[in-house]
Amino acid sequence: MAYKGLDCITSSDIEASGVTSQVAHEIYNKLIKIIQIYGPATPATWQNICTSILTPKLPFLLHQIMYYGCYKDFGPDPPAWIPDPDSAMRTNVGKLLEKRGKEFLGSRYKDPVSSFSEFQEFSVSNPEVYWKTVLEEMNISFSVPPQCILKEDICTGRELCRPGGQWLPGAFINPAKNCLCLNSNRTLDDIMVVWRNEGNDEMPVNKLTRKELCSEVWLVAHALETLELEKGSAIAIDMPMDVNSVVIYLAIVLAGYVVVSIADSFASTEIATRLTLSKAKAIFTQDFIVRGDRRLPLYSRVIDAQSPTAIVIPTKDSSYCTTLREGDISWHDFLKRVHKFKEVEFVAVERPVESFTNILFSSGTTGEPKAIPWTLATPLKAAADGWCHMDIRKGDVVAWPTNLGWMMGPWLVYAPLLNGASVALYNGVPLSSGFAKFVQDAEVTMLGVIPSIVRTWRTTNCTDGYDWSTIRCFGSTGEASNVDEYLWLMGRANYKPVIEYCGGTEIGGGFVTGSLLQRQSLAAFSTPAMGCSLFIIDNDGIPIPPNVPGIGELALHPFIFGSSSTLLNGNHYTVYFKDMPAWNGKILRRHGDMFERTSSGYYHAHGRADDTMNLGGIKVSSVEIERITNAVDDSVHETAAIGVPPLGGGPERLVIAVVFRDSNVSTPDLDRLRVSFNSALQKKLNPLFKVSHIVPVSSLPRTATNKVMRRILRQQFTKIDHNSKLRVKQGA
Repeated sequence: MAYKGLDCITSSDIEASGVTSQVAHEIYNKLIKIIQIYGPATPATWQNICTSILTPKLPFLLHQIMYYGCYKDFGPDPPAWIPDPDSAMRTNVGKLLEKRGKEFLGSRYKDPVSSFSEFQEFSVSNPEVYWKTVLEEMNISFSVPPQCILKEDICTGRELCRPGGQWLPGAFINPAKNCLCLNSNRTLDDIMVVWRNEGNDEMPVNKLTRKELCSEVWLVAHALETLELEKGSAIAIDMPMDVNSVVIYLAIVLAGYVVVSIADSFASTEIATRLTLSKAKAIFTQDFIVRGDRRLPLYSRVIDAQSPTAIVIPTKDSSYCTTLREGDISWHDFLKRVHKFKEVEFVAVERPVESFTNILFSSGTTGEPKAIPWTLATPLKAAADGWCHMDIRKGDVVAWPTNLGWMMGPWLVYAPLLNGASVALYNGVPLSSGFAKFVQDAEVTMLGVIPSIVRTWRTTNCTDGYDWSTIRCFGSTGEASNVDEYLWLMGRANYKPVIEYCGGTEIGGGFVTGSLLQRQSLAAFSTPAMGCSLFIIDNDGIPIPPNVPGIGELALHPFIFGSSSTLLNGNHYTVYFKDMPAWNGKILRRHGDMFERTSSGYYHAHGRADDTMNLGGIKVSSVEIERITNAVDDSVHETAAIGVPPLGGGPERLVIAVVFRDSNVSTPDLDRLRVSFNSALQKKLNPLFKVSHIVPVSSLPRTATNKVMRRILRQQFTKIDHNSKLRVKQGA
């Protein structure tokens, strides 16, 4: 749709968006006054339109008319949100810079907004000062303090070294203890968890105070001791992210064990793989997952995975009577073992900072997920990102639909609790009006999303009528976002900013993101994360200098606080550093995304550089998918799986290239094959995966060493999708 410039818009144009003649006339008069003061096409014009004209009740078409009309000839990366100087002063970073900006930056310091980029560079060049300061701001306590912040590894045998250095050497800490302890950010009566179960949407939200949460965590920690496991043993959690799973998570960490994070959507084979890689000694799970009127079996999948001892929590109000496998323990009996310890404090187990605290999994390109351990420093990285970039602080309520099986699950535990805020949990599907009402009733101040959720909200209009005015900012991660969808999202909360956040399981947080002290452009990142330096590798394999526009594969400076230095099932150096270029004598860290830095200083993600794709926020390798699709039907000779972004941006769609055994079949039944592919993928890999297109090809493009060149296919399929010049079988 072609939009008029604001100075060409008439009252009739406004009325045509779906408002009454009277409302259109009132809006037109306000618009004329704004244009007279700020001009027809400036960021200040848009800012004033947001605050004085647009509301969530007005048709979204009107929002689009105003946004695109204002920025019709602006160029790339128009600012959808501009920081207010007074509000910026009240952010965590703003208050710190007002207090110590001149100490950090000297005479270059002006004010929090003007000096934010220089402060980000300071965080990279002065890690000792920056991280010591942030850890103090978050009231992080160590039983044994670190000798320093960063100790660089100096050695000759590269593969035996850690190019990322050693962070907080010599320190002993327990992150769960830090979440629960009293300090200037926390009192006994502060609310730490807010939650609601799906179906109880008319009931008041449930709340746990610090005192109540401590009591529950201590009891589970005491019960864990009855399992008589060696400290540092791995204990899995495979259940929805609800108040029970958060309590269990904190208890495992508090008691000195290692959490194994398994998403509750996984099939039994995937559960088994993760249990084997982590050498888990026990697992917490539920009998069923309740979603609306459906009860999805979970415990049976855990049994099929041949799990170790399972502690099984009954689904609330479940009418099912589950018979436990021999050796497994009911939740009631597990806690009954230590009933005499109710409300008795559990003394936290402090361990060396390089010890593992969580094992998570991220797909590689070999078909087997990478088993990535978080050290005890990684939760501090997650919380520091929340402190700086999402401005999480005392009194905030943070919601982010996720699961402990993905890194944003542990992030959601640590980022709020280590910053004096509350975790908000909705135990149900976040796609309905029930979730929208929960956001309202819980008075959420920071709402995290993935774009596919936003797309559903917009399509179904399920947020209509709910008051999201308490939201100060949104966070977005997991997928590529879309400008129109995020313009719609901002409009639901009177144009609060969306902080894009991109990182990885192996980072423990983000490497590129946004800030409440910078202008935010839709579907774009405004800054490297604090403490991070980004490099874009050109076609010759040479890093483009920082702050220079360009597009290519992304690489990271190796010194990233809290990032991984070990893989349980792979050579960490080979995966992340081998054959990478150096910058100022430091070998860069591979990440694998294609990124662009624009002339206006924003970053855009362009998908994976390797053969890993992102489906619904879940990273999965092509090999994992092809392992299943190759065996679905006898008519299939071989397949190649590719993630293709849609026109206009947004999450990747799964496209399968198929080479048939009989090339003489002119019209293969692609509809039937797509159904078979979906059935196999959802049963054997993940129930959320869905094939979007099937493309018959005569052969797959290969290298001289017979490797499939999926990047070539991705380019071809993207052109097919955008130009619609070839017929492609599309799934419903």
